[in-house]
Amino acid sequence: MQLSLRLSAIAGLVTRGNRLVDVGCDHGYLPVSLYLDGKIPGAIAMDVRKGPLSRAQEHISQYGLDAYIETRLSDGLEALKPGEGDTLVIAGMGGPLMVRILEEGRTQTEGMKQLVLSPQSDIGAVRRYIKERKWKICQEVFLQEEGKYYTVMQVALSEEPRPQESGWEEAEDQYGVWLL
Repeated sequence: MQLSLRLSAIAGLVTRGNRLVDVGCDHGYLPVSLYLDGKIPGAIAMDVRKGPLSRAQEHISQYGLDAYIETRLSDGLEALKPGEGDTLVIAGMGGPLMVRILEEGRTQTEGMKQLVLSPQSDIGAVRRYIKERKWKICQEVFLQEEGKYYTVMQVALSEEPRPQESGWEEAEDQYGVWLL
């Protein structure tokens, strides 16, 4: 399965061996590809809309992965139980919605090892939220695909803020320390 540049960048930031939770899974290509590549043992693919979730289920079944990738209709992390995943991917939505999903899903994210986030707008709000939660951005990728620009962040859940993150200025919130 050939992933887009954006999805390839997201896949590249997922830690091998982690159980994936893909919020806003759309067509389900990411968990299918990661499983076929042997990078993840399984996944939960979630979407708030039935149409995209149905397409994801079709792709999962097409590759015979029903036993490894589960689909769930869910508004954000609502249908996820704590401890069901190690890596949370949220991509393809605006920053304010992403922050809402993370805030409302605080219980579900507590035991996760990492987040991979790719906000479509208001990226500074997502970075500020990460900073306020005392998480750390471990890596960022910036790319252009089909005339659009994308930022992908790998975030570790940690109580220890990274030294370069303390005292961030507005430009660093907007553009990211890693990318500057």
